[in-house]
Amino acid sequence: MVRVGIIGGSGLYDPGILKDVEERKVHTPYGSPSDNIMIGKLNGVEIAFLPRHGRGHRIPPHAINYRANIWALHSLGVERIVAVSAVGSLREDYRPGDFVLPDQFIDMTKNRVYTFYDGPRVAHIQIGLEPFCLELRKLVLKAAEELGIVIHDKGTYVCIEGPRFSTKAESIIWKEVFKCDIIGMTLVPEINLARELGMCYSLIAMVTDYDIWAERIVTAEEVVRVMNENVDKAKKLLYKLIPEIPKERKCRCEKILETAFL
Repeated sequence: MVRVGIIGGSGLYDPGILKDVEERKVHTPYGSPSDNIMIGKLNGVEIAFLPRHGRGHRIPPHAINYRANIWALHSLGVERIVAVSAVGSLREDYRPGDFVLPDQFIDMTKNRVYTFYDGPRVAHIQIGLEPFCLELRKLVLKAAEELGIVIHDKGTYVCIEGPRFSTKAESIIWKEVFKCDIIGMTLVPEINLARELGMCYSLIAMVTDYDIWAERIVTAEEVVRVMNENVDKAKKLLYKLIPEIPKERKCRCEKILETAFL
């Protein structure tokens, strides 16, 4: 049983730091995951790695089979998920190249499947105060600080449908009206589904550029350069972080379902 899973986002399709890698094709009741799951050792700890968009970035954010991805990891025994994702910044001080540990999110997606409980069993999970696992967040923050990686310990992530980017008017709403800090396309329903199965979930958000509110024309070359730098830092962070994750959980994530069913 593999207890820790890593979901790699844009740019992180192959961790490149795993040893003794075995690829596993997992079948789920919800169809196929984004790719085969790679199981291997990262700094001595066995982990399961899944590229969210598939290797080569084949799957756009709105078409990802999130239920299959989370179910596949859960079926392998994964209890904790460390997700990595590229985001845009809605703040001047959250700069390209910085990392963010979001602590809240706002869902603006429109056409996704958000739950495993479609009936006749109904579950209403309560994650409002702590959507992200507090224990995991503290461990990520500590590892990043020890490595000297610039990381912001709070942030509200607004998740949009994609695959298009926001208009300037929308971007200003996310920034000025909703008071969000970062923007992306993949957090929801990934986080919802993980919490429905009692799994811990933490997101390492890698800022690649400023969203369009800043009226800065960003070239693909700039984004790729920052993304590559971020991926290198993310690998170092994961290498440092994974051995620090204890086998026994002290958080309340697995107890969320105790009061969820009607």
